[in-house]
Amino acid sequence: MPMSRFSRRTAFGLAVAGLAGTVLGRPPAAAGRPAPPTDLPPLGDEFLWGVACSGFQSEGHTPDSHQERLFTQHTALARFPNSVDFYTRYTADIALAAGLGVGVYGISIEWARLQPRPGEWDEAGFEFYDRVLDAMAANGIRPMLTLDHWVYPVWIAERGGWGDPGIVEAWLDNARTVVDRYAPRNPLWITVANPGAYLKFESRDTLPATGISPMASRLADVHNAIYDYIHLVQPSAQVTMSTNIAAGTIADATESLMLDKVIDRLDFVGLGTYLSFSLDTLPQLAEHTLTAPQDLNNPLTHAVQPESMYYALHYCARRFPGKPVYVVENGIVTRNGLREDGYSRADHLRDTVYWLQRAHADGIDVIGYTYWTLTDSFAWGSYTLRFGLYTVDVVTDPTLTRKPTDAVAAYRAITASGGVPGDYRPTRPPATCSFVDLPDSCTDPVTVPH
Repeated sequence: MPMSRFSRRTAFGLAVAGLAGTVLGRPPAAAGRPAPPTDLPPLGDEFLWGVACSGFQSEGHTPDSHQERLFTQHTALARFPNSVDFYTRYTADIALAAGLGVGVYGISIEWARLQPRPGEWDEAGFEFYDRVLDAMAANGIRPMLTLDHWVYPVWIAERGGWGDPGIVEAWLDNARTVVDRYAPRNPLWITVANPGAYLKFESRDTLPATGISPMASRLADVHNAIYDYIHLVQPSAQVTMSTNIAAGTIADATESLMLDKVIDRLDFVGLGTYLSFSLDTLPQLAEHTLTAPQDLNNPLTHAVQPESMYYALHYCARRFPGKPVYVVENGIVTRNGLREDGYSRADHLRDTVYWLQRAHADGIDVIGYTYWTLTDSFAWGSYTLRFGLYTVDVVTDPTLTRKPTDAVAAYRAITASGGVPGDYRPTRPPATCSFVDLPDSCTDPVTVPH
């Protein structure tokens, strides 16, 4: 999940992107929407349920990375550098995941932990990830390993980061080393997480505007190269570059063009989706933009419309024909309890899974769902906004106790049954004209049977 905050320009740009999606890069419209089933079938035993986190946000004991230096200048990470301390509590956290009934646990392998200086590998860093993967195996959990979740060593930053052409070979040197070590564990692989967001944050923090296009090309280059290498070492591997869909079409035109460069080297579509916009939310977005722009920096004010999962899955099926879709990131943000709109984490989870099942019932080849995240962590530049199935009060609780939210029991029931019950109905009606899949969501909106 993004570690930064929405800007006014970003939020408004997402809305514009949703409208622009009708003419820019929009795949052919669907040929009529199937009638909603009154008895929704389960997802089946082969469906993959999981949880995920990123190393920088949850491990603590942070190595010297460019993100560590950026965030410790002005955020809570400076006062609480160990976050939720997955680094020493991974065994208990993985046991919590196993207790949910999930079979996949997503983590990122932190380059800065493995290679603190050029040409120098830290065996202790590898041994940490060895132990983490051992704990997963002991609990019958398959790892999903992300090679780049927007963090690189500070020595890479000093060379210019993604603005330096030499980063490609340095990145691949690290990635090949990781693949050689962990391919025998038969992980699922994400090469780069949400490259569109990665581009935005790098352009804000480290790159000039002229550096965005070269970075996009380099991300495509490293993905394609490591994809081939992974399949050489692990022939049956499943590899993707994940993408985020929020307000309509792929997050932005740059990411969409980048995905065109890697589409032949995606074994599945790795979908991340959190926020959404629709015709219903335009007045709210306009009001915040004009009268309270500071609210645009608060993800709690953004619309959460779980039917966007349905639209996003249909969009992906048309945008990437013939490729299965795996939801690699999804969740909801709260602050110390319920949101202002009253949406609970459990209701949101059940509603989202309902819409995922609806898409699956329509024939969309969706193969897995990963909840972001198991525990709260460092997110959006603070510890106050929460995404975890388990709450952790980093600022006030030195014991870092994992406290279950209402979604823990909900997720456990979902994984045990292969989804929500057949007669489940969402707690909220679908929004009008979701920007995730224009114009279909307006001309042929999804409905819920009585």
